[in-house]
Amino acid sequence: MDLEEKFRELNRRREGAHMAHVYYGDPNEEFSIELIETLAKSGADIVEFGIPFSDPIADGITFQAACERALRGGVTPAKCIRGIEKLREDGLEAPIVVTTYFNIPYAIGFRRFLGEIKSAGAQGILIPDLPMEEAEPFLGAIREEGLHLIFQVAPTTHRERLERILAKASGFIYLIGLEGVTGSRLRGKEVIKPLGAVKRGAAIPVIVGFGISKREHAETIVSAGADGVAVGSAYARIYSEDLECPWRKLSEVARLASEIKKGCVEGYRGRDTLNNQGEEAPQAALQRLPVYQVRRNSILDGKAGGDEDRHLPIRSPPRL
Repeated sequence: MDLEEKFRELNRRREGAHMAHVYYGDPNEEFSIELIETLAKSGADIVEFGIPFSDPIADGITFQAACERALRGGVTPAKCIRGIEKLREDGLEAPIVVTTYFNIPYAIGFRRFLGEIKSAGAQGILIPDLPMEEAEPFLGAIREEGLHLIFQVAPTTHRERLERILAKASGFIYLIGLEGVTGSRLRGKEVIKPLGAVKRGAAIPVIVGFGISKREHAETIVSAGADGVAVGSAYARIYSEDLECPWRKLSEVARLASEIKKGCVEGYRGRDTLNNQGEEAPQAALQRLPVYQVRRNSILDGKAGGDEDRHLPIRSPPRL
């Protein structure tokens, strides 16, 4: 199921989307497969499939530790792509958005990487350290593969820049709900103002992430007009309490996922009259996707060099 179809389905059912973020291979590949499948069965509508990276600058301590454990265990980008294939073979139907830092597709070759994740079963890609200004050369290639490039917007993004991002966005907008990294503590009122600004200009759905860990968070944010929430660190914190046998924590993960989904449903159905006036905007916007021009360069054509599982030197932080 593609992202547009998923949001249309959720809109018909009057539900907010629950996107669950997992860094693959933490603490091992077998557990990650079962974790993702458990989340999908327990209310996750979209899977954010993270490829572990050695310097995940947008992530807090929980996901940093998850990446370190996965890398120490021998997880590579190639193994991650095979993990997506395995999930599809096992029958996972939820859309998959691959989250990766730019160094990984740069080392593999951008076109090759896009082709591999698409063939494996992904619908979108999110690159936290690829700002909008530097994404232009890659938009055409991503569109050609039938993938969505998910842009992030921060609470501090100024209006002119927000308008440029929204003009190029596809799939959905990922609104960072706080000034900080993943796993920080969210205060619901802080996200209302930036959410309103993004929703007024967005022609596609808006998902809010960073710091969401409770049913009440999801309900508050969706009732304020968000089309969904992203949750990740909260799940990692649960299973990391028992890394020797994380399977023992799956029932607790499932309960939280179910609660988050309930918050998404109750938030959508409990919107007040003012929010209901903008309720059809995401569905109407799904009919409009931007058309990009292809620009070829050495990165797109895979001439950057290097082994596909090698990490290149870290780039500058993103300008969100």
